[in-house]
Amino acid sequence: MRILVTGASGLLGSKLCKLAVRKNYEIYSVYSQHKPLYGAPVQFDISDKDAVEKIFKKVKPEAVVHTAALTNVDKCELEKERAWKINVEGTENIAESCEKFHAFLVYISTDYVFDGEKGMYKENHKPNPVNYYGLTKLKGEESIKNLTDECCIARTSVIYGTIPVAGKTNFALWLLDKLERKEKVKIVTDQWNSPTLNTNLANMILEVSERKLTGTFHLAGATRLSRFEFAKLLAKTFSLNTNFITLASSREISWIAKRPQDSSLNINKAYQTLKNKPLKIQEALEKMKKEIEPF
Repeated sequence: MRILVTGASGLLGSKLCKLAVRKNYEIYSVYSQHKPLYGAPVQFDISDKDAVEKIFKKVKPEAVVHTAALTNVDKCELEKERAWKINVEGTENIAESCEKFHAFLVYISTDYVFDGEKGMYKENHKPNPVNYYGLTKLKGEESIKNLTDECCIARTSVIYGTIPVAGKTNFALWLLDKLERKEKVKIVTDQWNSPTLNTNLANMILEVSERKLTGTFHLAGATRLSRFEFAKLLAKTFSLNTNFITLASSREISWIAKRPQDSSLNINKAYQTLKNKPLKIQEALEKMKKEIEPF
């Protein structure tokens, strides 16, 4: 299978490429700055329509996993033009080329398309983003539905993994590093989501690509947790002192963009449909622990 992965240097993209290469798939790893570790590297700007079409014409992918996005929520709020160009226009360019060259598209979206008023959102619940990042990802979803039929929208939540990628860390690694150094950390107790191990997510996405499953799927961890609960479980799993984790309210954190309070996702559809099931949090953390070199 020939797969083109955008954002191949990122937390999800790098893991996806690694697992796909192991399956002997032909992988083309798209990046803009940080050269990917796995697959055949292809450098271009997704917001450049001609560049996108040129690569599709050359590679002729059977499937495309579009993970590339500006995901920094506060940066999206401050740099709206840039966020729109990458998250909306870039997505439109990818979708148009998928339609033109008959490639199946998996678009990675987010729990932030929801307002967080109720939590445990199902695929058919009405999106209502409360920040610009969520808005651009929702517009990306809408563009894909209008531009191609052979597609899957995969919404996920708080991706974490075992190695820092593309010059960035993730919440889990950041927390473990702080606790290892015996530094106190403030973690919010009033924000809930569905933390998702990148390995679990990558396996689910590969299955969606292989089976060409269309529609919208919530591909996320199977446990709804507050950030504080997630932090405590992480610490316990890695035998680190939980006393360094202190409670905080989201009102105490100086975020620029508003965050949804409870953006947790209902994963029943994915659980019933996929062979690679969404993992419950303890199983995911044990898997993460095994993946990490001696900590």
